[in-house]
Amino acid sequence: MRMRTGLALIGVGLLGAVAITIGVDALRDLSPFAPADECTATVDDSTVVLDPEQAENAALITAIAVRRGLPARAATIALATAYQESKLANLEYGDADSLGLFQQRPSQGWGTEEQVLDPVFATNAFYDALAEVDDYRSMEVTVAAQTVQRSAFPDAYADHEADARVLASALTGNSPAAFTCRFDGDVEEAGDRLRESGLVRRADAVRREALAVFGDLSLGGFEPGGVAGGHMEGSTHYEGRAVDIFVRPINQANNVRGWAIAHYLVAQADRLGVQTVIFDAKIWQARRSDDGWRDYDPPARSGDRAILEHRDHVHVDVFD
Repeated sequence: MRMRTGLALIGVGLLGAVAITIGVDALRDLSPFAPADECTATVDDSTVVLDPEQAENAALITAIAVRRGLPARAATIALATAYQESKLANLEYGDADSLGLFQQRPSQGWGTEEQVLDPVFATNAFYDALAEVDDYRSMEVTVAAQTVQRSAFPDAYADHEADARVLASALTGNSPAAFTCRFDGDVEEAGDRLRESGLVRRADAVRREALAVFGDLSLGGFEPGGVAGGHMEGSTHYEGRAVDIFVRPINQANNVRGWAIAHYLVAQADRLGVQTVIFDAKIWQARRSDDGWRDYDPPARSGDRAILEHRDHVHVDVFD
């Protein structure tokens, strides 16, 4: 049995005739021809494809490295390890008493069964152990991973190093607009009642998760009284369905952090009901997710162009 990420605080002839009758494009919308939900990370000429569960876990593993101020190298090592140990799935089973993303063993001091099945706890436990490894930044990935894991197959981590490097580069934000997901954009209605935060339930969940994963963030949302920070008419902010995550001042370090946050939100979009993510003059939309990240050209109006293009904040809004 596989568990999705959960934060502790997820006949040939007949078909041919049908295709002629209704058209190939329409047929693609029908199972089994509908494209599967998937996420991709592309850096340079290398592309890694993940299913939604793998993407959620990979993004969480990387986001925790970002929050802890660890280098992308640490995320690469963690991702290669989780690839080898669990294929980036939070497994409830394993060899002997091994469990979770990293197949950590309660009997070996990694924590209780409940703890190692919590992706946040398990990931932090891995990074705690990695931080104790002298010179892990200069070690071969497989050597660093083996020093932490003490696996019976010490060379196996190397099989996943290339994919882990691509994912780490994208998900840490060092490669902008390099991670995207394709979803059908079909979500259940969640209601429009505002919480104390001034946000609907889905948007408030996004706000709370961003804080839980990335730490102290400057978050802007709906402001009671019908004023949403001067947003354009028709903005989802006025409905309490949008959150702005600020990464000021505008500089290279914050641009990288902003892309880490934006990519994380796309990775979790299916689970959280995210409709749109905008950052650094790029936009991702669930209902146009086949297009990946597109150039964002906001309607012309007076004001700071950098703000209009969302260069100082990540905008995320959710479905109704």
